[in-house]
Amino acid sequence: MVEEGKVNDAQRISYVSAHLENILAAKKEGIPVNGFFNWTLLDNFEWAEGYHPRFGLVHVNFETQKRILKNSAYWFREFLRG
Repeated sequence: MVEEGKVNDAQRISYVSAHLENILAAKKEGIPVNGFFNWTLLDNFEWAEGYHPRFGLVHVNFETQKRILKNSAYWFREFLRG
């Protein structure tokens, strides 16, 4: 939900952060991990659920097509910068 021009998706940040921590731990143990794919960049239409679930890192207003980076997108940027 957009509030004051921002989308606070703390649950997604927590989920992705935990996922990446486990992937990095696995790599340190020698498991050959070559990449990570976040499910989707933009909120989109899901065949089974329609427009209701919003999986993307970028919020899409489906009426105006305006895009807003969610807090998770900013978090991911900082994570990748290291």
